Amino acid sequence: MAAACARTLGKVGWSFLESPAARRPGIVSYLVGNVGAHGSRRAYGTGGTGVRSKLLSSLRAGGGGGRALGCAFLLGGGLGLYQTLKFSVQQHLAEEETKAPGGGPKLTLYQYKTCPFCSKVRAFLDFYGLPYEVVEVNPVMRQEIKWSAYRKVPILMVDSDVQLNDSSVIISSLRSFLVNREKSVSDIVRCYPEMKSVNDSGKQVTEYANKYWLMLSEDETAVIYPEKGMQKEEMKWRQWADDWLVHLISPNVYRTTNEALASFDYIVREGKFGTFEGFFAKYVGATAMFLISKRLKSRHNLQDDVRQDLYKAVNDWVAAIGKKRKFMGGEHPNLADLAVFGVLRVMEGLQAFDDMMENTKVKYWYKRMERATLNHEGRD
Repeated sequence: MAAACARTLGKVGWSFLESPAARRPGIVSYLVGNVGAHGSRRAYGTGGTGVRSKLLSSLRAGGGGGRALGCAFLLGGGLGLYQTLKFSVQQHLAEEETKAPGGGPKLTLYQYKTCPFCSKVRAFLDFYGLPYEVVEVNPVMRQEIKWSAYRKVPILMVDSDVQLNDSSVIISSLRSFLVNREKSVSDIVRCYPEMKSVNDSGKQVTEYANKYWLMLSEDETAVIYPEKGMQKEEMKWRQWADDWLVHLISPNVYRTTNEALASFDYIVREGKFGTFEGFFAKYVGATAMFLISKRLKSRHNLQDDVRQDLYKAVNDWVAAIGKKRKFMGGEHPNLADLAVFGVLRVMEGLQAFDDMMENTKVKYWYKRMERATLNHEGRD
């Protein structure tokens, strides 16, 4: 609409300039006089009515009035066209920011910011430089995902029509897609079928087959994993992050009542809570999680001092990387690096994180991972 108005103003301006009537002294006086007599009496602008009077007088004076009015229309049309083009470019750039490199899919991540599984997905997306939109889910009401039969996070929507569930499935699917873009994400995700079962407690659980595998050809696999054992090692430690490391987070961040309160203060501050929900979550939630963390310690056979289990796990990870590699992936992070980094990152700002950095050998690897994800080093 703005462009059409600009074009109309331009045409009017040219018609004034090219018209023989524009050369007649009385025409502009008549036109402007009629506007002054019959139009609105209100003057807009910082100059008030004085500016309007001077403008009308200048237009009435002499035979150049028609040309002046034509130039004014041309100027207005030009400015309008400029603003229209500027808006179009800005809108195009904004749309491009939500698209992956190479015209890739639009990604929308439904998450809890402090969830280690969601943090894993963000670490992957950031490292590979994949633009994505974040929808923070209220952990109490979960209205943001009421449309989904799958009620956990993370959920990643691809182009608003393909839904990926489970952090490891999301990462494996997207990594497979980045290697071979001839396959669509919807085709790839079929290789990770959903499996429902009932656990020992009688609760129905959902798992996904093949979720640590990338769906690649033999040639593609040889490129991604050039050395023998690399693929197996990556899969082993990705699963370790899900099955062991992630279960050390809660017992450590809720180890004492003070740590539990500090953790929930962080969760409420970073999450999506209403005023009452936030208050309830901080105090009641902290108390509940302090008690639950004791049960988790028993369930996973942790030591009385759960910090020691965290330290051992982290040092085992650093030892597996070894002294000759910057990352488990060698010169660049692989999916295991991103998974472990994503899990550990949720403790940042808490006492457990500070203790881990001080009492283990993880610091230098962790700093390298921070730089790699911040700089989107996997994008190229």
